[in-house]
Amino acid sequence: MGFLDKIRNGLKKTKENIGDTLDSVFAVFRKVDEETLEELEDALILSDIGAQTAAETIDELRERAKKQNIETKEELVEVLCQILTDKMAPNTGLALGTKPSVILVIGVNGVGKTTTIGKLGQKLTAEGKKVLFAAADTFRAAAADQLTIWAQRCGADIVRHSEGADPAAVIFDALTAAKARGADVVICDTAGRLHNKTNLMNELAKIDRVIDRELPGADRETLLVLDAVTGQNALSQAEQFNQAAHLTGLVITKLDGTAKGGIAINISARLGVPVKFIGVGEQADDLLEFDAGQFVRAFFE
Repeated sequence: MGFLDKIRNGLKKTKENIGDTLDSVFAVFRKVDEETLEELEDALILSDIGAQTAAETIDELRERAKKQNIETKEELVEVLCQILTDKMAPNTGLALGTKPSVILVIGVNGVGKTTTIGKLGQKLTAEGKKVLFAAADTFRAAAADQLTIWAQRCGADIVRHSEGADPAAVIFDALTAAKARGADVVICDTAGRLHNKTNLMNELAKIDRVIDRELPGADRETLLVLDAVTGQNALSQAEQFNQAAHLTGLVITKLDGTAKGGIAINISARLGVPVKFIGVGEQADDLLEFDAGQFVRAFFE
């Protein structure tokens, strides 16, 4: 299955959810009037793009429709796609120029964080990079075991401690090992706790200090993994994590299991943080590099 086909398939439930509304809009389309704009806004909200982002999008569409004298359905969809694409922070890929570079992966339990790390490790090793996993989620018993399986599967190294160990100590040992073994990228798993924001912030701050001290000037990505199925709750999580850590990118998982695919657009628009990857299935190659333009167009194809 090709890249575009995977995106379309991943958004199948979202398209089914908003399809009736879009069909009713375009079946009788003659001109851009308020009724058309209201129905388009309803379709965007149904996709979980969020009321504020939907309203802003339709306001801009209304203005551009007048200025550009839009008369056809095709012109309307083209401009709508441009507006939605421009609302998202641009994805410039992972910044991994130094050796080693660090990818810190954060998120609550159950969003697919460890699986995402495994898939990302497999992707990077396939590109010829030497990858080392840091199993710093020491609070969930199965996390290190799960990451070990992924390390064996994709040929990555792994540093792990016993359950309950200090996560920052795991990171320290992983960075030391990465320098000694000539690793290109260290991918760090972290505990998925959000219920105690103070502890979360303290833990991430401690990890930051370790990375700054051991790898000063190293390229670093901080990726937040979010479950698309949780819809607007994912936006709330993203806002809290963005306060606790300087996010450089988002990974939206389980898009194939939700009718609320618009949440990816909303979170990026609201936080100004790019979506870097999306998960559209169980297989390792179902973690896709995010292309905003193709993603948006898949809604209307």
